[in-house]
Amino acid sequence: MYDITDSDPATDKWEVQLRKGCLELAILAALWSGKRYGLELLRRLESDSDLIVSEGTVYPLLSRLKTSGLVQSEWVESDAGHPRKYYALTTAGRQRALEMAAIWERFSSSMSRLLAPLKEGK
Repeated sequence: MYDITDSDPATDKWEVQLRKGCLELAILAALWSGKRYGLELLRRLESDSDLIVSEGTVYPLLSRLKTSGLVQSEWVESDAGHPRKYYALTTAGRQRALEMAAIWERFSSSMSRLLAPLKEGK
């Protein structure tokens, strides 16, 4: 069995790339239930998917999603002091999330079938 504590640099790099490839879908999924401000989104990604992502990674992606028309943003005054920028899916963003989720389901299902013998040790 593979022990992640004994991982090599090549495997670590592959895992980073895998997570980066899933980040757009993860952000769209995290916004599915409603608007969130940046830090709240980061916390949701970490708590629900173990994706620990820096602000320097998420904010440029949110900006790109906004430019693509998949996400909208608005500044909202906060009782805690400074205003917060909230992000929410647009109709196009919700459609894209559904499309990406369907692709993910097909891909992960086929990969699970392919990897089944590895789990059995055969």
